[in-house]
Amino acid sequence: MEKEFNVTGTCIPEMHYMVDTSNKLKKVIRLIDKGKYFIINRPRQYGKTTTLFLLEKTLNKNEDYFVISISFEGIGDLIFEDETKFSKGFLNILKRTVELEDLEIAAFINEEKENVENLDDLSSFITRLVKNINKKVILMIDEVDKSSNNQLFLSFLGMLRNKYLLRNMGKDYTFYSVILAGVHDVKTLKVKIRPDEEHKYNSPWNIASDFDVDMSFSSKEIETMMDDYVEDKNVELDKEYFSERLYYYTSGYPFLVSKLCKIIDEKIMDEDRLVWDKDYMDLAVKKILMESNTNFDSLIKNIENNDELKNLVKRIILDNDEVTYVADNPVINMGIIYGIFKNENGKIKINNRVYEQRIYNYMSSLVEISVNIGYYNQKSGYIKQDGELDVRRILIKFSEFMKHEYSEKRQAFLEADGRLLFLAFINPIINGTGFAFKEVQGGEEKRFDIVITYNKKMYILELKRWNGEEYHQKGLVQLGEYLEQYGLDEGYLLIFDFRKLNNELGKLKEAAVTIGDRKKNIVEVYC
Repeated sequence: MEKEFNVTGTCIPEMHYMVDTSNKLKKVIRLIDKGKYFIINRPRQYGKTTTLFLLEKTLNKNEDYFVISISFEGIGDLIFEDETKFSKGFLNILKRTVELEDLEIAAFINEEKENVENLDDLSSFITRLVKNINKKVILMIDEVDKSSNNQLFLSFLGMLRNKYLLRNMGKDYTFYSVILAGVHDVKTLKVKIRPDEEHKYNSPWNIASDFDVDMSFSSKEIETMMDDYVEDKNVELDKEYFSERLYYYTSGYPFLVSKLCKIIDEKIMDEDRLVWDKDYMDLAVKKILMESNTNFDSLIKNIENNDELKNLVKRIILDNDEVTYVADNPVINMGIIYGIFKNENGKIKINNRVYEQRIYNYMSSLVEISVNIGYYNQKSGYIKQDGELDVRRILIKFSEFMKHEYSEKRQAFLEADGRLLFLAFINPIINGTGFAFKEVQGGEEKRFDIVITYNKKMYILELKRWNGEEYHQKGLVQLGEYLEQYGLDEGYLLIFDFRKLNNELGKLKEAAVTIGDRKKNIVEVYC
């Protein structure tokens, strides 16, 4: 069977190009060897199901273990109507799983099912099952989010918790280790211990050990997938370059890493020329940002469904506000759980550059459909005869647009949406041929840079507010240094200026700065 990059469901080593995660698996197995109960809670498409599959495959080689791996995916709601349906339904799931490996144990489960009517009966059954198997029984449950908001499931976890505590005191038999997998951390869910006590809460899963295994891929780990791919398909590529660039754009988010590789392999690379050119990376990023998929759908849905989260995302992504990571903050924690944020040196950042760009595009699109820009940004008016982008004309026309359309409410509008409006202005001009990537720079002025690639030529624009001459001069030098990083001699500066007596609005000026022994020309336009 021909191997491929996989972005749906479980990754199978014989079928798919995969990152070598053996070091991560060893860390997880150490928890299992110690008899720990824990949850692998990570965002959507972060490798949870594949990790469970590889764990099961590895543990099955150990004769001391008997692994039962089940999933709550697609089980419906009827099973949670009462204890009887849940208990019998749970045994049915166990039986269907076990009969593929051990018909004798499956028959035992089927026989015992008639005697199980409630969670107490289920607890007794688990005791008999573990004694009957006479091995260390490992229970894995995937997709626990499907039921984690259900009181009955939480009661089931409470029963497992009680058996775990009794087992440790030598008073019961139960699963040696239990591994749950889902987006949310079930350990933090609260369940009433006694119905008659309104205000006493506890967690049904407070016995769980912390799961600290980093499931994102490092650039070195991504390179192991490149090794697998090159060896199997005889493709010529710079493994170190692509591994580092994949990490640069994705921060090692498993789905995004595989998706970008899949795009290059199946949609960009010439089938008759098995070579990855370096510009394929940016082309793949451009393609992934233009497509619709369930991962991006969830990203936007989760942002839109919570106003506090949406406002925090805007502060971080547009204003580069520094927000301290506090795990107890429910809004921050929600962003972490959904994979929108990451904790970077104690500060909240957007998880990866692909997500950051996708959110930029979404927000600028909302602005674009709310204003009438079409008269000003017809693509043909901004492309030179040699095919290059006329950035100077873009800046002047945008300034004209602001003057005519927003002269009365410039400051109020620009403070909130000026940068998004400019992104909305240029997107129709560069789409199809070009690619714009946005980066918010730190520092006192919180610069907002746009790196445009159009017809294989690069342009760097900086957007910022006027904060006085001193900051302006510093900013020119910073932009010059940024140009030097990319080997460019000319850059562009769009300044949002709210001074009432400013005669520079709409005018194009040029400034020169020297970086080392190289002179940089910076084109400035105020609006």
